[in-house]
Amino acid sequence: MSGPIDFYFDFISPYGYLASTQIEKIAAKHGREVAWHPFLLGVTVMNVMGLKPIMETPLKSDYAVIDRPRMAKLFGVPLVIPDLAGVNSLAASRAFYWIKASDPALATEFAKRIFHRLWVDGEDITDAEAVVAEATVLGIDGDALRDGLQDRWTKDLLRDAVDRTIARKVFGAPFFIVDDEPIWGIDRLWMLEHWLAHGN
Repeated sequence: MSGPIDFYFDFISPYGYLASTQIEKIAAKHGREVAWHPFLLGVTVMNVMGLKPIMETPLKSDYAVIDRPRMAKLFGVPLVIPDLAGVNSLAASRAFYWIKASDPALATEFAKRIFHRLWVDGEDITDAEAVVAEATVLGIDGDALRDGLQDRWTKDLLRDAVDRTIARKVFGAPFFIVDDEPIWGIDRLWMLEHWLAHGN
């Protein structure tokens, strides 16, 4: 089979960021493409599953403090841990789907910039102007995007994307679906590679 790897993530997930630094290389090695799908963990984890975020969960949050930089070191990629209080990915996710509607490849590059802004530069991604600033670096019309972020059509793009994500039973980030096979977690990249190589 040669379909794309569906890559589900939330920009505010450090593990989503770490996966974003690896997934294209893995896909290329196996002759696959990657379809990027941002969604909102606040909907899947908190609203649908009724769980708290990792950093608000006793014991698990202590582990994450150790695990995130360790994983980044293993991958050989930079990682800073910003203060995520009040940070959300709503504007960035809406912008992604607004861009993707006309240029999916450009939307992917935009996603990489948003990840870099938050997890490498340690800068907030919540404000619409921050999102527009990252987009304009890629040659995207900032005024058009600024207007688009307020448009009902754009908001519906993200809402529909989140609904489709839930329909595919995606619940955490990163989450991969390849050949209809669901694989969850940065620590399961080895399983993703095994599937790509062997189909089981």
